[in-house]
Amino acid sequence: MYPAISEGCVSGVSGLGLRIDGFAGLASIGDRVTLRNRMGEDVPAEIISFHNHNVQAMVYGPTEGFGAGARAYMPLRLSTGTRHLPGNSLHPTDEWLGRVIDSLGRPLDGKGALPFGDAARPLRATPPNATCRDRLGTRLDLGIRVLNTFTTCRKGQRLGLFAGSGVGKSTLLSMLAKRTDCDVAVIALVGERGREVREFLEDDLGAEGLARSVVVIATSDTPPVMRRDAAYAAMSVAEHFRDQGKSVLLLMDSVTRFCLALREIGLSVGEPPATRGYPPSVFAELPRLLERAGPGPLLADRPAGQITALFTVLVEGDDHNEPVADAVRGILDGHVVMDRRIGETGRYPAVDVLRSLSRAVPGCNSAQENDLTRRARAILALYADMADMIRLGAYRAGSDPAVDQAVRLAPRIEAVLKQTREEHTSLEDSFRQLADALDDSHPAGSRHET
Repeated sequence: MYPAISEGCVSGVSGLGLRIDGFAGLASIGDRVTLRNRMGEDVPAEIISFHNHNVQAMVYGPTEGFGAGARAYMPLRLSTGTRHLPGNSLHPTDEWLGRVIDSLGRPLDGKGALPFGDAARPLRATPPNATCRDRLGTRLDLGIRVLNTFTTCRKGQRLGLFAGSGVGKSTLLSMLAKRTDCDVAVIALVGERGREVREFLEDDLGAEGLARSVVVIATSDTPPVMRRDAAYAAMSVAEHFRDQGKSVLLLMDSVTRFCLALREIGLSVGEPPATRGYPPSVFAELPRLLERAGPGPLLADRPAGQITALFTVLVEGDDHNEPVADAVRGILDGHVVMDRRIGETGRYPAVDVLRSLSRAVPGCNSAQENDLTRRARAILALYADMADMIRLGAYRAGSDPAVDQAVRLAPRIEAVLKQTREEHTSLEDSFRQLADALDDSHPAGSRHET
């Protein structure tokens, strides 16, 4: 049936929210409405709360130009009077590969309009039924030695990438987007600095990475609903490819800025700040988003696809126990910690292998490979404990054979972990190079370079 339009009007503007009269009994949380400002421009908005007979909405754009009396419109279906909300969904198609879009599915790359797929994908889908989704797949070649060996990843696994600002997260993400052995990459830049977007697309990601990717962008200057929905939109696009049985790599930078957007929305509707200023709804929404990644539902006619996801967490002040980092770490299947001090020594990727882990490792690596990583961790841990004494000359060679071995082998392990953005190393070669570094019979510097 043809849709009808219900009309309302703005009765007040307060901070980020607008109060609207006229939709009582028709609207619900999450509904999309269209607001017309005094310049005659139509701006989409989302209903985020109710108070008595008024609804409060937040616009997907600036609030300038809105005042009391501005018109609001919400489509209805004539047959039942129910809501008709095409704005709450996307229509992804395979032709979106190589494109850059915003949270509303609008193109940002100047390449013309996006084609629409036949099926609508809701932005806020529910995760697959836990008892009916596939298990983790085979291990996934990430192309990066330190991740392949110390945090080996399986198809459908979800990892957190924890780092402070300026430690090399974006470069690591670009290496993953270009080198990971997957069918499709979906990249969400949530709250990214606008100046860095073109640098990421052209320098870090490049034409090779973009060709098999869909990039969803909401920069830091966009309203909080745009930044929040960038994460939902990227997840919906990833689910489109997952349901075709494909192996999808989802990279989201960052979950922290997604949570900051949720905090702005929650505080604007009067939620009490609970943990370090975050309202309770933030920590209720996190698992609803993160659990959508992973193995897809079991299908009778074709193999289930997987969404292998890496979510970056921007730890404030390098505090890895702050609330968002702590909550994300408890939901995901492992974490990769990047350390500023390691980056300052010139070793990139600046991954701290002693603080990083993958919960899927015991089930996907061979006993020999697990033994290699255990030995390497033990050597690095011992060397870290003795580093100050060695630098000060307080340790005398020959005092402890284990320390002597750590002094010989730790620099060779560090050399294996160092990798430029142009390098690609397979899973097998990654473990082979680690084995060469741990072979004490080989002279230093004999490691095979890629």
